[in-house]
Amino acid sequence: MEEHLKQEHTEIIKIAFVGPESTGKTTLASQLAEEFNTTWTPEFARDYLQDKWDLKQEICVKEDLIPIAIGQTQLENEALKNANKILFCDTNVLVTKVFSDINYNSCDAIIAKAAKKHKYDLIFLTDVDVPWEKDDLRDKPDDREKSIAAFEQALIEFKKPYIKLSGNKEERLEKATKIISDFQKAKKIGLNSFDYIKIYNRNTNLDVIEDQFQILKSGIPKINLERPAIINDGILRITDDEAKYFSNFFDEKKTNLKLKKFVPASGAASRMFKFLNEFLNEFKLGEESINAYINRKKDKNLPIFLVAKEKFPFYNEILEVAKSSLPEYGTWEKDTRDFGFIKTMLSPKYFDFSNKPKGVLPFHKYENYTATAIEEHLNECAFYATSNGKSHLHFTVSEEHQNDFETIINEVKPKIEKQTNAEINVKYSYQNKATDVIAVDLDGNPFRDENDNIVFRPGGHGALIENLNNLIADVIFIKNIDNVIQNHIQEIALYKKALAGILIQYQEVIFKYMKMLNSENVSNEDLNEILNYIKSKLNIDIKDDFSKFTKESKVDHLKTILNRPIRVCGMVKNEGEPGGGPFWVIDKKGKTFLQIIESSQIDSKDTRQKEIFESATHFNPVDLVCGIKDYNGQKFDLMKFIDKNSGFIVEKNNKGKSLRAFELPGLWNGAMAKWLTIFVEVPLITFNPVKTVNDLLKPAHQSTNGQG
Repeated sequence: MEEHLKQEHTEIIKIAFVGPESTGKTTLASQLAEEFNTTWTPEFARDYLQDKWDLKQEICVKEDLIPIAIGQTQLENEALKNANKILFCDTNVLVTKVFSDINYNSCDAIIAKAAKKHKYDLIFLTDVDVPWEKDDLRDKPDDREKSIAAFEQALIEFKKPYIKLSGNKEERLEKATKIISDFQKAKKIGLNSFDYIKIYNRNTNLDVIEDQFQILKSGIPKINLERPAIINDGILRITDDEAKYFSNFFDEKKTNLKLKKFVPASGAASRMFKFLNEFLNEFKLGEESINAYINRKKDKNLPIFLVAKEKFPFYNEILEVAKSSLPEYGTWEKDTRDFGFIKTMLSPKYFDFSNKPKGVLPFHKYENYTATAIEEHLNECAFYATSNGKSHLHFTVSEEHQNDFETIINEVKPKIEKQTNAEINVKYSYQNKATDVIAVDLDGNPFRDENDNIVFRPGGHGALIENLNNLIADVIFIKNIDNVIQNHIQEIALYKKALAGILIQYQEVIFKYMKMLNSENVSNEDLNEILNYIKSKLNIDIKDDFSKFTKESKVDHLKTILNRPIRVCGMVKNEGEPGGGPFWVIDKKGKTFLQIIESSQIDSKDTRQKEIFESATHFNPVDLVCGIKDYNGQKFDLMKFIDKNSGFIVEKNNKGKSLRAFELPGLWNGAMAKWLTIFVEVPLITFNPVKTVNDLLKPAHQSTNGQG
């Protein structure tokens, strides 16, 4: 009997429909067969039981189920002979199994075994959100909710690759057609049914996955640097008086503007404590001295940390916990005490600093309290991003850490609002999981973990362009979570507002020109004025044959250039910090434009390119002010201004196995590549990142007078 329940081996894609009665399985199977120019198998039980009813007026009994299961299997095997790449199966043996469980509270072991063993590339579970239609064989309109739960449980228990299909007939057909087409693409790039289900459930676009595979296979074209941007050649230098002028200009204009500060803050502080974690893992307590470890590892960071540890804002709190949790702490020798102090700071049992987001860590020590980076951003926001008494701050966070952010903000916000006389509204968003990128092994095949599951990695901070795109504001200030300061907040605010003033001034001119270009009486003199502005102020090359264009074509071309989001980027003098900088870049058409470039984007084997990169006079401190609305006040779709070919290929390690992955174009690199870009020199005091814990020892993070 089991022989008759065996599926024929085939390379044909088999797609089955399961679900309660009257949920559209037959309709879908026939429609999709027509859509994909192939055949489908009808429900054997329907004809079998209809014949039984017509001949004997008898309904289904348990003894009918094995003949039904065999008949369904044989229909399916026979249909394979005429199938064109895909076979659609209206029901299968799993349906018989669930029917038996529901109606008889048991199932023949032979049917259950076949239901578990039968394989389908995809199974659609048809939802009960369509009207029930009565016929001779349908008699349980009120049991469909209970039935669909039983079907889903069986699909999960038997580990079947299924997707629940809801909606009206038209919506189901459209969804299923898209799913099947995407699944065919997935198979071509080496993904299996369960891989595809995982991608589908993540809401990841399969076309994006295809593109990532192609990029990982062929590589990313390297950026072609023409020269570094320098003062008066791509970078605008402003005097202190000019900074005050633009700051005041911003203050005059901001009454009619909605301001927002955007702070990427989802990353953990693991890199900040990397050298200390290495110390805990590799130091041989009792076998060597810390000095011997420092010499053995040539560790330059650890001695600085140990000598100055009392200056850290968290020192007293950690010391107190170390003493209370380690009763013999006070009697230990210095090396053992230092080891215990660091372990207390990083242990998940106590402070767990390296696994927390930077924002929640103590950054600054004041006379009567310790401030986190979150609190300092609230302070800054109130200083320079307030209009009409309201300030708006947006953090991108990891979902699991939002409560930590909220706890700190609920504690400190009332105090800051009272001090600054500003109402601060705080919102959060998460990096969209659908922007995660797929990993491959070193042979270019999908990378799989120990459970044979494909692996996704976060797509990098470039994914946050989606978060930025969801904001509604006239002016958006962008700053990293770790770039805050304990002193000189007035100077920080001055230059932030100056950048905003420059942005507004540029916007006013560009918006005026856009209105001119959209008027019917724009003159040739107007076009020449706009052309000169684009060349001299926006540093944009114009097509060589522009003069030969018709007037209409000139207008269209100039509108295309000007109708873009604008970013004004503060740049500090280069002092050897790792990271990107401002450059003139040559595109495929030979035109030059301004861009922020990271070292990984250039060909390091090209001596000339390396020389250009290393000759940069300025560094990108991630100090941006952005205008994301057009001349009509409508928000741009920022996703249209990404250079999708400017991402990064990274090599990582997953539990001892090497993998490669594509990282999305960086938020202030390729994700903004097609924006209008203005570079402005700002003082070095405005750039105070905390990349390692020792950076908290720098003057910008140490109190000069004990006051906030």
